[in-house]
Amino acid sequence: MGEYDQISSPSSQPDKALRGSSVLQQAPGSVMVQTNGMVIMSCEAKTSPTSTRIYWLRHRQAPSPDSHYECLAYWDPIKGIVYGQEVEPEKLTVFPDATRSILNLTSVKPADSGIYFCMTVGSPELTFGKGTRLSVVDVLPTTAQPTKKPTPRKKMCRPPSPVTQKGPSCGLLTLGLLVAGVLVLLVSLGVAIHLYRLKRRARLRLLKQFYK
Repeated sequence: MGEYDQISSPSSQPDKALRGSSVLQQAPGSVMVQTNGMVIMSCEAKTSPTSTRIYWLRHRQAPSPDSHYECLAYWDPIKGIVYGQEVEPEKLTVFPDATRSILNLTSVKPADSGIYFCMTVGSPELTFGKGTRLSVVDVLPTTAQPTKKPTPRKKMCRPPSPVTQKGPSCGLLTLGLLVAGVLVLLVSLGVAIHLYRLKRRARLRLLKQFYK
């Protein structure tokens, strides 16, 4: 644990390292999870050899030149995961992935909130990643949905409903009109025949009187 004692010493953390380096690329930049949730962070050493040891540290406050880091764990190819003091191994695992180091946190609590850094040890400098801010909350905030204004409905002009008229149906009226028309025709025909007979009789009488 001599390495961890050296890392947690404030005098071994120069201002340049505290600003973060592009050599170590951390992801994500920030994450918010619910209590008892899980978090995965990654740190990739861009210009360092694959054998470079990557340490994981946590700071519960904003970093400063006098900051004190909690050393969490690192991966050793021979020993496997090496944990720092007061770290719960059942909640935290570290494993390598090519040039990356993966930190996996499970069953997180609000006390686990803070800024997590990955770090490599050089000679004489310490190189830090830019950090991942972890916030653990009991209830995740909900994104307020924008209220939509109701679209006014267009007023439709409806034709007046037909008034039901009481009385005989159209069929009966039509039949009555047809019958009346037939009777008028028959009467007219009868009158025409009667007039024709009267004219014929009068003509015959005139002819008889003329030939006497």
